[in-house]
Amino acid sequence: MLINEATITVRYAETDQMGVVYHANYLVWCEIGRTGLIEELGFKYADMEKQGVLSPVINVNMTYLRPAKYGQQVTVKTWIDSYTGVRVTYGYEMHNSLGELCLTGTSEHVCVNAETFRPVKIKKVFPEWHHAYETNKHNG
Repeated sequence: MLINEATITVRYAETDQMGVVYHANYLVWCEIGRTGLIEELGFKYADMEKQGVLSPVINVNMTYLRPAKYGQQVTVKTWIDSYTGVRVTYGYEMHNSLGELCLTGTSEHVCVNAETFRPVKIKKVFPEWHHAYETNKHNG
């Protein structure tokens, strides 16, 4: 199972009045991790979109365990939690610079035709992606 690691430096604009990262910013960091994982597998979202396929989020689940704060480094770990050939669930963990676990979560995506928004089978449209996802998904 491949786990991508991305490092984010918490910017002041990402924090709220309490000096901690505003909860919605973690979703942006998940996208950074997810994009990094896909690129580490050898693919790009932009190439998928050029072929008329989108990958919208259909479900997000985040558990906030402790705050990340301005100036800290946050490590975003991302992996393929499950894959059905149509749906992909990515798993996430975020740790602050003290090594403390700040967040665990998942986001579920489905590939769809950009014009009709009907689901497409990744195996049929992108066999290389299918093979990489099957090979690298979580086995637990």
